[in-house]
Amino acid sequence: MKKILIILSLLILNQTSLLSQEPAQWTMTLADKGNGEVELAATVKINPTWHVFSINIPDGGPLPTTLSIDKLNGASKAGSFKAVNSKLKTKYDEIFEMEYGYYENQATFVQQFKITDKAAFVLEGDLRGQVCSEVDGQCIPVKIDFSYNTKDLPSTFVVAAEKKADIAEAEPVRNNTLKEPYSVTDSLAQVPPAPVDNNTNADLWQPVIEEVRAYGAAGDTSDMSILWIFLGGFGGGLIALLTPCVWPMIPMTVSFFLKRNKKSRKMAIRDAVTYGLGIIIIYVTLGLLITGIFGASALNDLSTSALFNLIFFALLVIFAISFFGAFEMVLPSSWTNKMDQKADSTTGIISIFFMAFTLALVSFSCTGPIIGTLLVQAAGSGSIIAPAVGMFGFAIALAIPFSLFAIFPSWLESMPKSGGWLNSVKVVLGFLELALALKFLSVADLAYGWGILDREVFLVLWIVIFVLLGVYLLGKLKLPHDSELPHVSVPRLFMAIISFAFAIYMIPGLWGAPLKAISAFSPPLFTQDFSLYKGEVHAKFDDYEAGMDYARKNGKPVMIDFSGYGCVNCRKMEASVWTDPRIKQKLENDYVLITLMVDDKKKLPEIIEVEENGKTNKLKTIGDKWSYLQRHKFGTNSQPYYVLLDGNGKPIGSSYAFDEDISKYLDFLDRGLSNYKQPAIAGDK
Repeated sequence: MKKILIILSLLILNQTSLLSQEPAQWTMTLADKGNGEVELAATVKINPTWHVFSINIPDGGPLPTTLSIDKLNGASKAGSFKAVNSKLKTKYDEIFEMEYGYYENQATFVQQFKITDKAAFVLEGDLRGQVCSEVDGQCIPVKIDFSYNTKDLPSTFVVAAEKKADIAEAEPVRNNTLKEPYSVTDSLAQVPPAPVDNNTNADLWQPVIEEVRAYGAAGDTSDMSILWIFLGGFGGGLIALLTPCVWPMIPMTVSFFLKRNKKSRKMAIRDAVTYGLGIIIIYVTLGLLITGIFGASALNDLSTSALFNLIFFALLVIFAISFFGAFEMVLPSSWTNKMDQKADSTTGIISIFFMAFTLALVSFSCTGPIIGTLLVQAAGSGSIIAPAVGMFGFAIALAIPFSLFAIFPSWLESMPKSGGWLNSVKVVLGFLELALALKFLSVADLAYGWGILDREVFLVLWIVIFVLLGVYLLGKLKLPHDSELPHVSVPRLFMAIISFAFAIYMIPGLWGAPLKAISAFSPPLFTQDFSLYKGEVHAKFDDYEAGMDYARKNGKPVMIDFSGYGCVNCRKMEASVWTDPRIKQKLENDYVLITLMVDDKKKLPEIIEVEENGKTNKLKTIGDKWSYLQRHKFGTNSQPYYVLLDGNGKPIGSSYAFDEDISKYLDFLDRGLSNYKQPAIAGDK
């Protein structure tokens, strides 16, 4: 066990170090420039083959180096943010189709401030940018927070004597007034408040929750998601029963209860049912602990957090290696012995619960990876009750056989005997764990735009995994703890056929075939470098206000698609519904499609402060902004979420969630078009 923990720790540390590696080292200083001015300087030392971008980058290009001021008291800006003592290089990039500037080796960016009140001086904000590799094109976002006050001013600093008129002209920077260039087009900038003109974008953010509800909603499957989590847990419990750690314990445990109450079969059945309830309580409590540890809000962040997804990726790889037979994940034997002693020394219901704990500990080497995978999936769903629901399904499936065999002990004689087939189940699960691990790596890769697991790379890895699984099932690949296979059984043959067929099915995807069956797991089509497929639908805009402005000028209705890189159901809708020729035609010709990724981790040029539920909320990323738009304007925060608007941001139809019924989606779009051409009263059918 210690070896396993060491391996696990090293892998997690390795994944964390990948995130924390710094190809560029930044230093922030505050220097006295005389005449009552100080200079904030950010100096970066850049590793060879890496570079940072200049301050002025054309729209649509890479991320420029920017300075954001969140709070500035007792001072005002003096001049502009600029680079000094730095050699600017320029390059024409064929991908961005533009020329931009960048710095190598070292660069210094400065911003000067005029101090008007030394005692009240406060300067807070952050520097943002991007450092990219010349070798593989990898880019790492940069965000450096800084905070200075009076005690941080240089000891030589003296406030210069100023005329009152000069002081009056000094313009303080209010918190998040967004007076940088981005605020010109960002109508969410709320401080200081400004009069709303009917021709501006400010109305686009006005809530329309009641108006949308009046039209109704379609495809709302939030309850169905919880049902699928329960079914997934139940399926995991059934699979756990077929592992060599659990299957042999069924007759042993049931026989124990029957012998314990020889004179009363009724008592034996009661104890066995209580034993099953104990198993359920133990695993549901585990699910509740997951929610308690992480918190309800944190569960939603897990689905796109790079660190957590990489840890989950590492865990699933370790689980797969364990199932392959490299090692066993066994809890300390002292734990099992103590629980066993407690079960013997106590009586009644308490002793039965200790027996249930003993089962959980003894079977951990087989059930641990299954439980871990289930909890990872449930936590990633973002639902506060998902881990408990998943564990409830798992525990029911695990507890049912013990109770049933206690009620009908004669069934024990018909149970298949333990043997090599149980180890084969573990190995098959290992291949599936390995395939699932790539899904978590893909989510982190998409959310942060690393580009290390494009769609074709993902598919190649899955094809290899399922070909090897087929080869194993045919007995042509031997792993530790495998028994001799004198012949291939019919079930193994059919499973091998399915595995090979699935691998062949994925091959056309290397050239762009949509592969609707795995669209929920594979990266989206737009990550593919080479594609012959032209049936996918691409959003015309990924910015709300720009898309709405285009719609107004061209007299078209809008469909807002609230999506996410880690949204499984979003990929399903795009692959199975949007590719229908009738829907594709409407989305491309009749509507202006705007896709807003709520988990986009790219930083906003300025932090935006908004009031939400009586608290101040800071929006730091593009995803934060679109998530707030969905909550604030439409009163929901689940994806996928589709809503139809006119050019002024007013609803023209019902909302739509996850539902792969093409006829319903067509009706949803047609009703919106009809209402747009002939405005109807909300709620009319």
